[in-house]
Amino acid sequence: MSDEIRDLLEEAARRARQETDDEPEPGMAGDVAWPMQVSLGKGLEGAIATSTQIGYVNGAKGWLIYRGYNVFDLAIHSTYEETAYLLLYGSLPSRRQLADFSRLLVHQRPVPPTVFDVLGMIPTARTHPMAALRTAVSVLGTLDESAEKLTVADETDVAVKLIAQFATLTGAIARIRHGREPLAPRDDLGHAANLLYLMTGEEPDPLMARIMDIGLILHADHGMNASTFTTMVVNSSLADMYSSVVAGIGSLKGPLHGGANEQVLYDLEDIQRPENVEPWLDRAQASKRKVNGFGHRVYKAYDPRARILGPLAELLSRRDLATRNLYQIAVALDELMTSRLGKEKKIFPNVDFYSGIVYKAMAIEPGMFTPIFAVSRVAGWCARALEYLGDNRIFRPRAIYTGPPRMEYHRSIRGPSDGGPFQEWKS
Repeated sequence: MSDEIRDLLEEAARRARQETDDEPEPGMAGDVAWPMQVSLGKGLEGAIATSTQIGYVNGAKGWLIYRGYNVFDLAIHSTYEETAYLLLYGSLPSRRQLADFSRLLVHQRPVPPTVFDVLGMIPTARTHPMAALRTAVSVLGTLDESAEKLTVADETDVAVKLIAQFATLTGAIARIRHGREPLAPRDDLGHAANLLYLMTGEEPDPLMARIMDIGLILHADHGMNASTFTTMVVNSSLADMYSSVVAGIGSLKGPLHGGANEQVLYDLEDIQRPENVEPWLDRAQASKRKVNGFGHRVYKAYDPRARILGPLAELLSRRDLATRNLYQIAVALDELMTSRLGKEKKIFPNVDFYSGIVYKAMAIEPGMFTPIFAVSRVAGWCARALEYLGDNRIFRPRAIYTGPPRMEYHRSIRGPSDGGPFQEWKS
C-alpha cells in the first residue's frame, strides 16, 4: 500500500475513535440464551434470528467488526483474499495458508463457456447487470456436479469457487453489455486487480488496484442485512449454495440495498455544482424526498465504511476534473446534511455515499456498481450460510392474519357485464 493511502486511512481511524468513544454499547454482543424475548417491528426489525462469530455492526459507535478485527485495520493491513479467508475459516491465515488460498482462487477463476453463451443471448440493452449476474450464477449451478452435495465441506468448496468466479462473471457482463468479448482471467493479478482488468481490458495501476481491494474488503460482510438474510433463509432449507446465492443477488439488486450507490451518483450529477447543494437539499426536504446515501437502519453514527471511502474518493478526484467536481458536491452535501440531521436524528452518510464516486473515478459505469458489491459480499453470504448450516434450523417466521375470520362459501358466476372476473362458457 502507498504511504499516502495508509496515512489517509490511519487518520480516518483516529477520527472515528475520537468521535465515537463516548457512544454507548448497543447490547448486541455476548452469549445468547434461547429462547429470548425481543421487541419486533415490521420487516422483522429487532428480530434476533441467530448468533454468529463472523461479524458485528455496532451502530451506536459506528464500528464494523469481522471476527474481532476492526474494518479500519483490515482496510489498512489486509487484502480481499485474506479477508475472505478470515470470514470463511474463522482466523487470519498464515502466509502459507494465504498463498495456498490465493492460488486456489486463481485456479477457480475460469468459467465454463456455456455461461458466456447464455449471457450473450440476454438482451443487454434492457437487462440490468444484476439480472445478468443472477442468471449466470444459476447457470453455473446447473453445470457444477458438486452443487447438490450438502456437507459443510462440500458447500465450502462451492463457496470458494463462487468467490473466485464472481469477478470473472462481472467482468464478462461489463464487456458483453457493450458488445465486447469477455476476457480470460489473468493468473498474475490479485483479485481486485483482476476484476478491474476483466472489466476494462487494461491492467490497473497499483493505486487503482489497491483502492478497489479496499472497497471489496469494506463490502465483504455487514451483519444480518437483507441479502445475507435472504441467502441464509434459502440455504436453511438445505438448498444448494448456488440457489442460495442467486437469492442473495436478487435481494441485493434492489435500490433500497445494493443499488443505492448508483442513485447517489445520479443525485450528485443532478446538483451539478457545489453552490447548488443548499437549494437542491431545501427542495428535497420540502418535498420529503429521500436523500440517497444518508441514513442507515443500524448506524446511528457515521458509517465507518464512508469514513474510509471519503478520503479515497478525494485522493482519486485529484486525477480527474469531473470526479473532482462530484467529490466537492458530495462534501458540501455531506456537511449540510450532517449539520441539519446528524446531531438530532443521527442521520449520516452511509457506505453508498462515496463508493459511487470511487468507482466512477475508475471509469466504471453506474450500472456495474452493484455487481461489484456482489463480487465482495459473496464471501459474507457464503460464510454466514455455512456457519448457520453447522447448527441448522429452517427459518419459519409467522405473519399476523388481518383478513375476515369466516366467510360463507357460495358459488357465483358473473359475466363481464356485471363487473365480475369470470364468464360462463356455453358450448
